[in-house]
Amino acid sequence: MSIEFTKMQSLGNDFVMLDGVSENIRITETIARKIAHRNFGIGCDQIILAEAAETDADLRMRIFNTDGSEVGQCGNGARCFARYVTDKGLVAKNPMVVDTKTTRIVLS
Repeated sequence: MSIEFTKMQSLGNDFVMLDGVSENIRITETIARKIAHRNFGIGCDQIILAEAAETDADLRMRIFNTDGSEVGQCGNGARCFARYVTDKGLVAKNPMVVDTKTTRIVLS
Protein backbone atom coordinates (compact mmCIF):
# COMPACT_ATOMS: atom_id res chain seq x y z
CA MET A 1 0.00 0.00 0.00
CA SER A 2 1.29 3.44 -0.86
CA ILE A 3 0.14 6.73 0.63
CA GLU A 4 0.87 10.14 -0.82
CA PHE A 5 2.61 12.42 1.67
CA THR A 6 4.20 15.83 1.89
CA LYS A 7 7.21 16.56 4.06
CA MET A 8 7.31 20.03 5.59
CA GLN A 9 9.42 21.84 8.17
CA SER A 10 8.92 24.77 10.49
CA LEU A 11 11.64 26.27 12.69
CA GLY A 12 13.74 23.11 12.60
CA ASN A 13 10.96 20.57 13.16
CA ASP A 14 10.01 18.31 10.27
CA PHE A 15 6.64 16.75 9.65
CA VAL A 16 5.12 14.13 7.39
CA MET A 17 1.74 15.51 6.30
CA LEU A 18 -1.05 13.12 5.28
CA ASP A 19 -4.43 13.82 3.68
CA GLY A 20 -7.01 11.71 5.47
CA VAL A 21 -9.84 13.77 4.01
CA SER A 22 -9.33 12.58 0.43
CA GLU A 23 -7.99 9.13 1.36
CA ASN A 24 -8.95 6.69 4.08
CA ILE A 25 -5.77 6.60 6.18
CA ARG A 26 -5.49 4.74 9.48
CA ILE A 27 -2.43 5.45 11.60
CA THR A 28 -1.54 3.01 14.36
CA GLU A 29 1.39 3.31 16.78
CA THR A 30 3.33 0.76 14.73
CA ILE A 31 2.70 2.57 11.45
CA ALA A 32 3.62 5.93 13.00
CA ARG A 33 6.92 4.54 14.32
CA LYS A 34 7.77 3.08 10.90
CA ILE A 35 6.99 6.32 9.04
CA ALA A 36 8.92 8.46 11.54
CA HIS A 37 12.04 6.26 11.64
CA ARG A 38 14.90 8.29 10.17
CA ASN A 39 16.89 5.29 8.86
CA PHE A 40 14.17 2.97 7.59
CA GLY A 41 11.12 5.24 7.10
CA ILE A 42 10.53 8.74 5.80
CA GLY A 43 11.88 10.27 8.99
CA CYS A 44 10.29 13.13 10.89
CA ASP A 45 9.67 14.69 14.28
CA GLN A 46 5.91 14.17 13.97
CA ILE A 47 3.26 12.86 11.59
CA ILE A 48 0.24 15.08 11.01
CA LEU A 49 -2.96 13.67 9.59
CA ALA A 50 -5.73 15.94 8.27
CA GLU A 51 -9.20 14.44 8.69
CA ALA A 52 -12.79 15.53 8.33
CA ALA A 53 -14.06 17.04 11.57
CA GLU A 54 -16.51 15.12 13.72
CA THR A 55 -17.89 18.42 15.07
CA ASP A 56 -18.71 21.83 13.59
CA ALA A 57 -14.96 22.53 13.09
CA ASP A 58 -13.57 22.77 9.56
CA LEU A 59 -11.06 19.93 10.01
CA ARG A 60 -9.46 17.63 12.54
CA MET A 61 -5.68 17.56 12.99
CA ARG A 62 -4.17 14.38 14.43
CA ILE A 63 -0.56 14.60 15.59
CA PHE A 64 1.61 11.52 16.17
CA ASN A 65 5.01 11.47 17.86
CA THR A 66 7.87 9.22 16.73
CA ASP A 67 6.92 6.64 19.39
CA GLY A 68 3.44 6.39 17.88
CA SER A 69 1.61 8.24 20.66
CA GLU A 70 -1.01 10.80 19.67
CA VAL A 71 -0.68 14.29 21.14
CA GLY A 72 -2.98 17.27 21.17
CA GLN A 73 -0.87 20.25 20.21
CA CYS A 74 2.18 21.33 18.25
CA GLY A 75 2.73 24.97 17.32
CA ASN A 76 5.16 24.37 14.47
CA GLY A 77 2.97 21.53 13.22
CA ALA A 78 -0.07 23.81 13.24
CA ARG A 79 1.76 26.24 10.94
CA CYS A 80 2.52 23.45 8.50
CA PHE A 81 -1.01 22.07 8.80
CA ALA A 82 -2.57 25.43 7.86
CA ARG A 83 -0.35 25.72 4.79
CA TYR A 84 -0.83 22.07 3.80
CA VAL A 85 -4.63 22.01 3.94
CA THR A 86 -4.86 25.36 2.17
CA ASP A 87 -2.47 24.32 -0.62
CA LYS A 88 -4.34 20.99 -1.06
CA GLY A 89 -7.68 22.83 -1.23
CA LEU A 90 -9.09 20.97 1.78
CA VAL A 91 -10.22 24.24 3.37
CA ALA A 92 -10.95 27.56 1.70
CA LYS A 93 -11.75 29.45 4.91
CA ASN A 94 -9.49 31.93 6.60
CA PRO A 95 -9.41 31.65 9.53
CA MET A 96 -10.17 27.94 9.86
CA VAL A 97 -11.32 26.10 12.98
CA VAL A 98 -9.44 22.88 13.70
CA ASP A 99 -10.03 20.23 16.36
CA THR A 100 -7.16 18.23 17.84
CA LYS A 101 -7.10 15.44 20.41
CA THR A 102 -7.15 17.94 23.28
CA THR A 103 -8.29 21.32 22.01
CA ARG A 104 -9.77 23.48 19.28
CA ILE A 105 -7.54 25.99 17.52
CA VAL A 106 -8.14 28.77 15.01
CA LEU A 107 -5.57 29.00 12.22
CA SER A 108 -5.10 31.62 9.53
